[in-house]
Amino acid sequence: MRAVLQRVTEARVTVDGETVGEIGRGWLVLLGVGHADDEAITGALAEKAAGLRCFEDAEGKTNLSAADVGAEWLVVSQFTLLADTSRGRRPGFTNAAAPEAATPLVDRFAARLGELGFKVAQGRFGAHMQVSLVNDGPFTIVLEA
Repeated sequence: MRAVLQRVTEARVTVDGETVGEIGRGWLVLLGVGHADDEAITGALAEKAAGLRCFEDAEGKTNLSAADVGAEWLVVSQFTLLADTSRGRRPGFTNAAAPEAATPLVDRFAARLGELGFKVAQGRFGAHMQVSLVNDGPFTIVLEA
């Protein structure tokens, strides 16, 4: 599982002109699921993301976690994070889990964040999505499990 976290002041996902997920200050998470990923890995990655101290305190140091600042989360599935670019110029996507395996794990990641007390929005799995964001910093973290 690979997650790209972008700290944002706002983010939104639209599908066919309709906003399907929207947040204020927090994290936009682009989440790719691989074949070996399972619920245990998913929960552990969500907890790790939630515990990162990447928000500024009163002195401007990144000492605060998402919970400390009341961060919101927008979780967007993105199988292309698992692209194999080792051969040629056309990426291969065989490392990504099939939708029937990946969908429940993306949902589980979002649900775990909700269980931790966060407001969580999601994109729409398998849809052609437009993702807009205001990256804060910019501050971007890559997590792998």
